[in-house]
Amino acid sequence: MDKPSPSLARNLFIVNGLFWRSLAFSLGQVLSTFIFALGALSLFFLPFPQRYRFITQWSYFNFWWLEKTCKLSFQAQGIEYISSGPAIILCKHQSAWETIALQHIFPFQSWVLKRDLLWIPFFGWGLALLEPIAIDRKAGRQALNQILLQGRQRLEAGRWVVIFPEGTRIPIGRMGRFAIGGAVLAQATGYPVVPVAHNAGRYWPKGGFIKYPGVIKVVIGPPIETKSKTVMEINEAAYTWIAEVMKRIDPPRA
Repeated sequence: MDKPSPSLARNLFIVNGLFWRSLAFSLGQVLSTFIFALGALSLFFLPFPQRYRFITQWSYFNFWWLEKTCKLSFQAQGIEYISSGPAIILCKHQSAWETIALQHIFPFQSWVLKRDLLWIPFFGWGLALLEPIAIDRKAGRQALNQILLQGRQRLEAGRWVVIFPEGTRIPIGRMGRFAIGGAVLAQATGYPVVPVAHNAGRYWPKGGFIKYPGVIKVVIGPPIETKSKTVMEINEAAYTWIAEVMKRIDPPRA
């Protein structure tokens, strides 16, 4: 039987290495989810800030573990645009990575997310204690009213509100249509919008098990003032800024 060529053997070695590193990360992620969820449930009686600080340590551990196992880290630009007051974050959605990363970058926050996520054993139970805005996407106007009511409450309580306006993870090199929920909330409350772009899908692909080594680029944009803008103008401003940055950090591959 012929021996594989050196290049093929090298490629197989790399692929196997990526698989085992990704498996090690996944095992650590599952185990830490179980441990932190149990701890969080036992601390349900604490005020929100204390619960938040404990539960979000899960994300810090997983980012440390991701760098140790998969050699994947990130660099953020535009940190100076994070002011002391809360705002509405409209973030590009490519991967599961950014759902964890924003906790490292921004202060106390609440996320607009699918209600179904709260039903996941352990993970969802801990997530519920962070008081997200959990909506039924099929509910239409009712879901939008929920974003408006609870989003205003979170902002007035000093929390940032995180929204992925594309609604689902979009493949690399593409932009999805922006839903209006975040822009409606911004227009109704007058809080600014902070756009966020990143290329995490290059390293942690949608639906992919393998995590690739490298440095994810995150770019935070200047706040978009919303008090004198319409819903469509707010959405267009955020979309245009993110799309332009994505052309630079996530260009389509030939």
